[in-house]
Amino acid sequence: MKAFMDETFLLNTKTAQDLYSKYADMRKIPVLDYHCHINPQEICEDRKFENISQLWLGGDHYKWRQMRTNGVDEKYITGDAPDHEKFLQWAATLPKLIGNPLYHWSHLELRYYFGYQGNLNADTAEEVWNLCNKKLQESGSSVRGLIKQSNVRLICTTDDPVDSLIWHEKIKEDPTFDVQVLPAFRPDRAMNAEKADFTDYIKKLAESSGVAVKDFASLKEALRTRMDHIASHGCSVSDHGLEYVMYVPATDEEVDAAFTKALQKEALTDTELQQYKTAFMLFLAGEYHKRDWVMQLHYGAKRDNNSYMFDRLGPDTGFDCINDHTPSAQLADFLNALAAKDTIPRTIVYSLNPTDDAAIGSVIGCFQGGGIKNRIQQGSAWWFNDHFTGMTNQMKSLASLSALGNFVGMLTDSRSFLSYTRHDYFRRILCNMIGDWVENGEYPYEEKILGEIIRGISYYNAVEYFRFDLQKV
Repeated sequence: MKAFMDETFLLNTKTAQDLYSKYADMRKIPVLDYHCHINPQEICEDRKFENISQLWLGGDHYKWRQMRTNGVDEKYITGDAPDHEKFLQWAATLPKLIGNPLYHWSHLELRYYFGYQGNLNADTAEEVWNLCNKKLQESGSSVRGLIKQSNVRLICTTDDPVDSLIWHEKIKEDPTFDVQVLPAFRPDRAMNAEKADFTDYIKKLAESSGVAVKDFASLKEALRTRMDHIASHGCSVSDHGLEYVMYVPATDEEVDAAFTKALQKEALTDTELQQYKTAFMLFLAGEYHKRDWVMQLHYGAKRDNNSYMFDRLGPDTGFDCINDHTPSAQLADFLNALAAKDTIPRTIVYSLNPTDDAAIGSVIGCFQGGGIKNRIQQGSAWWFNDHFTGMTNQMKSLASLSALGNFVGMLTDSRSFLSYTRHDYFRRILCNMIGDWVENGEYPYEEKILGEIIRGISYYNAVEYFRFDLQKV
């Protein structure tokens, strides 16, 4: 019997263990977090957390969802219960999560940041509470300290076009912190014309850009202006949260009519909405190509399913699920429309539905080229899929249909400053999978090539793909 989560955790062969130790260990190979949802203000102000509940449970809908599943009252999840009581409820929930990645993530974090080698449960909760809270008062356990401990070299946050980016400016001007924190462009609110706050948002966009937005042409001008602003702060990455990648082409007149109708707070038909969103995405993809930005497309989520809880708590509180309406034909048509004008930017495609892996792999293979390694990437398994099975299946599908050796690897997609251990989790799974192939005689043991593949997927491929200015390690 192997010890729980020892140095060989998830590394089931000698080859996997050697590859991980030499070429994937986070202490040796840095982390590039090219997509996350952490708050740049907390980095700027170097926030110190008073206790482990604030750090672990504040805003973490992954944990909230499992606590509800375990019958914990909402008072101890998002309610007004004391932090200590919330932690005790989480500690009592965790042992029930056998086979769930949260069990592994939580213990990786306890080991990596707090030096705790035991198992968190109701019986050990007080011990862990006291240990973590004591550690959090040390100088190296502030937000910046946690980032530095994690060997992170660069972070891309998620930023709306109307954001001032004041916190990014202050971080950049601070000579005491050498981790790059760059904004990423997330213009979803300007696309979602079906939302109740759409017209109010367009007014904010007009104010921030100085462009009177009255038609689709002026909307595009306002977005270009805000792209110039975010680019001046180092942005070269966009991200889109889509229901699916749609392609319903329309004339300029039809798109303009749909946008004008939305500005007048009139409900759009499904066709009008799809035509507007298609035109919106085609325009931005062309801009990204022109500016040499990377476009990320996250889709396949059905959001805010529990309307009663949404009304109480708002979005991103644990009530989303996988959507099975993710038509690959429209993804192909969208990319084809860009290819016709030679305006495909470097693009990363993520679907929340794991059954889309093969479809994505086959579609992106139609549009590679331009002298760029995997110009269009399939993104890593995320959200409901960032566990052993999901990551393994995604990488095996990618390997089968594309070039795994060019994969840009893992991202946190998180709001937590402890989530960098997910990169370690991912790297162990990667080394285990490749180690199995080698030991099964499916790939030769050529250490130099294997090392390059693993170092690349862990860090260097993303540096090259995103064209970030980072020193070699």
